[in-house]
Amino acid sequence: MNLAAMDPNTYDAQLEEKRIKLEKIFADFDTPNLEVFSSEPTNYRMRAEFRIWHDGEDMYYYMFDKTLNSKIRCDQFMPASKLINNMMPTLIAELKRNTTLRHRLFQIDFLSTLSGEILVSLLYHKQLDQQWEAEAATLKEKLAATFNVNIIGRARKQKIVFDKDFVIESLLVNGEQLQYHQIENSFTQPNGNVSIKMLEWAIDITKESKGDLLELYCGNGNFSIALAQNFDRVLATELAKPSVESAQYNIKINAIDNLQIIRMSAEDFTDAMAKKRSFRRLEGIDLDSYHCNTIFVDPPRAGMDPDTVKLVQGYKRIVYISCNPNTLIDNLNELSQTHNITRFALFDQFPYTDHMEAGVFLEKK
Repeated sequence: MNLAAMDPNTYDAQLEEKRIKLEKIFADFDTPNLEVFSSEPTNYRMRAEFRIWHDGEDMYYYMFDKTLNSKIRCDQFMPASKLINNMMPTLIAELKRNTTLRHRLFQIDFLSTLSGEILVSLLYHKQLDQQWEAEAATLKEKLAATFNVNIIGRARKQKIVFDKDFVIESLLVNGEQLQYHQIENSFTQPNGNVSIKMLEWAIDITKESKGDLLELYCGNGNFSIALAQNFDRVLATELAKPSVESAQYNIKINAIDNLQIIRMSAEDFTDAMAKKRSFRRLEGIDLDSYHCNTIFVDPPRAGMDPDTVKLVQGYKRIVYISCNPNTLIDNLNELSQTHNITRFALFDQFPYTDHMEAGVFLEKK
């Protein structure tokens, strides 16, 4: 991470550079005008991870700057949410004066929400004993006087939770509050306000939909929950067990009654749809009863495998969210043979970095 490049005064210029770069990358495709969704210039990250440096009686947060090839002290961290920045000095002051809690502490992770909850994970190179638990419980009580906070202690083969290992995020999407269970160490969208813009964009492009929706790589149901309003039914798949459990929780707290989550990889689901294999996890689910004209995919950085690309090509409408424009292009080389790109978007999830989140909407030729 190049901390020196994070200057809010340069935000608009760096976003324009990304716009130009993304349009250039996609120059060989017949794309409509690029829709650009900006981030807040500061305090946009809901998550942050810091290493801890011990220097005699002093102790502080730091990050490693690859550009400078050195560690940078972080008493505050401009990209992180205001809630994380407010917590940082209070927490480090409490840890400094507590020998038990500071001993062999090497990392602190924060997970915050726009709705005011924060989860703090303390990572150690030692086993956590009863004395540590007692001191951590006292720390939690002190912090709770100011913050809506929960604490986790982690060491090798240990995880101690005070009082829960998740937060509930509440996002205002098109005037409606959507709630999301976000568990520690599981993937969630890091930029809360840009996440709202992504959800609103996806709702907008699918608002005239008919029939059902199939979603692959659904995570904690981030998009599934928001898009359920536009479809008769939604069938979604996700492999990671914690994400599936969060998705099931989110279905209940949002009172969604037309969404079914299956714990399967996209590759296995592709085989199931092609009737290459039968799967116990699909028992009681009649795939043939779904009438999916639209498919939504948000794959990992590697993009979709060739068989899944072929599966996706069978749908009239494709919504593709990508965290890696290069693998998106690889997939579009195939998808564009059967579909036209009718919407094209850039979401600035990670300001001041080379990372670009893209969205495309494709319709059958």
